[in-house]
Amino acid sequence: MNLAKYKVTSQIKLSDFFTKEVEDDAKKALKKIRKKISDLQNAMYAEGKYGMLICLQGMDTSGKDSLIREVFKDVNASGVEVHSFKVPTALELKHDFMWRHYIALPPKGKMGIFNRTHYENVLVTRVHPNYIYAENIPEVNSLDDLDDAFYHDRMKRINDFENHLAKNGTIILKFYLNLSKDEQKNRLLRRLNLPEKNWKFSDGDLKERKLWDKYMFCYEEVLNKTSKENAPWFVIPADDKPTARLIFAKILLEELEKYNFVAPTLAPKLLAQIDDFKAQLHKE
Repeated sequence: MNLAKYKVTSQIKLSDFFTKEVEDDAKKALKKIRKKISDLQNAMYAEGKYGMLICLQGMDTSGKDSLIREVFKDVNASGVEVHSFKVPTALELKHDFMWRHYIALPPKGKMGIFNRTHYENVLVTRVHPNYIYAENIPEVNSLDDLDDAFYHDRMKRINDFENHLAKNGTIILKFYLNLSKDEQKNRLLRRLNLPEKNWKFSDGDLKERKLWDKYMFCYEEVLNKTSKENAPWFVIPADDKPTARLIFAKILLEELEKYNFVAPTLAPKLLAQIDDFKAQLHKE
């Protein structure tokens, strides 16, 4: 599997990316990779030099929740923090648009997963510019103020934010789950047809689906303007969930392996006393 083809390294068009790839025995292959990811997270925790921020974006039903569940099930629960960002609260709206994301960042040694991310501030708000009014920004007095320049400036500030994080030891990986409109239709119908899945359905899903083309334009701009070497985007074909999870896991593993995490050793004084410590314990 050529993982480089999923990484956004130049100007792209989303229409050039496949939404479906099928890998034989994807579930079996994922099990092997999960263990390796777990071992590397343990080493990252022991070393305590890096943290990792994993950003997941995608249209409704693209499989973000199940990907998190299946890929990270072997990782020590204390080593992973998952945050799902919904509509901003009254408190969050009293701060700048990045505040609630900043305070949710993972500490060194841990993986932080943002299920929907700070990019909602240049995606959903761009499709629904009236949402910006709730932020009560001084220079925004009408919808006319929310032009392309406004959102491009926000993307630049997000780039600056991520660059700051990277320079301070946060490994940043961003994934767009590239779902086709036809497959989304199938998944929404499944939620309606299966009583045990009904709770997942919202009529808002259908309203957002009508804005598909606007979302694709916004996602394409985000990918082109915010994929940087220290915070790259990867476009993952999401129509086949097992394969999407496997591709994601392989990229994650490949990126983790670049860091050669090394657990610290005991101080020389303690190291010289190891035999004495063992003897004390055996005498109990």
